[in-house]
Amino acid sequence: MSDNIQPVNLKQAIRNLDMLPAMPVIAQKILALNLESIDGEKTMLKLIEQDPLISAKIIGLANTPLFGASKRVSSVSDAAMLLGITRVKSVTMGIAVMSSLAKRPSGKLDIQGLWLHSLAIALALRTISRAMPGNARPLDDEIFLAGLLHDIGYMVLNQLDQKRSDELHLRLANDNERTSSQIEAEILEMSHGELGAELVRYWDLPPAVVAILRYHHDPHNAGAALGQPLVSMINIAEKILPTFGIIERTATEISADEWVSLGIDPAKADDLIAQIREQAEEAKHTGGSFP
Repeated sequence: MSDNIQPVNLKQAIRNLDMLPAMPVIAQKILALNLESIDGEKTMLKLIEQDPLISAKIIGLANTPLFGASKRVSSVSDAAMLLGITRVKSVTMGIAVMSSLAKRPSGKLDIQGLWLHSLAIALALRTISRAMPGNARPLDDEIFLAGLLHDIGYMVLNQLDQKRSDELHLRLANDNERTSSQIEAEILEMSHGELGAELVRYWDLPPAVVAILRYHHDPHNAGAALGQPLVSMINIAEKILPTFGIIERTATEISADEWVSLGIDPAKADDLIAQIREQAEEAKHTGGSFP
């Protein structure tokens, strides 16, 4: 791309439906299914089996030590038995969305790093959730969908304006003095959170998902309420893993009040942080490549 090409106006582009990718067909079909029924479950598993990339990812995830498989999982149906049907749905949605946005050259955006980061955050959310009171925990499908999609705004930016996407990721890699949010504010008129939120809004995903993507770096914003507690959970997870997979420099201190707001005893924080970091390292070795 030549230097004299004007940058894309992101606020206009994100509202230009011709510039946005359609929701992946498999995601559309899964959202239309009734997974409370046996027929709905069977139909979803058949859809996944017909997609080699998603099938391989689901089976690979089921075989990682992270989910405690006692024997080798070799089929989508066996993976669903181990992971649970709602978790399989969320992972499928996440993979399908990332795949649809990864069809153009990635430039400086590290797609593999983004996949590992997103998977590690999803696993971190699961760990945080298990430490919360039972009546306050998000559902498993909400946890994995939020974790896998929370940073897709980086992929949206790469699709709309690869030149500025490349500039952003070079700056994130080389600027150690400022947070990622400060760097984004200087280069872009919309943050990756806003870009991701606008895409899922266009796809008619629930308002809670829109809020999670929009505010995961701004949990105290009044607009974040629709996405709580997952907004705060992601914010904590990213403070624990700020440079895992991709670089998202942020304040790393987690206050006692942040843990308490989730119903978690701050005395358990060190153990939770250690578990999350250990899981992230396991994901690095077992999470597979993307695509």
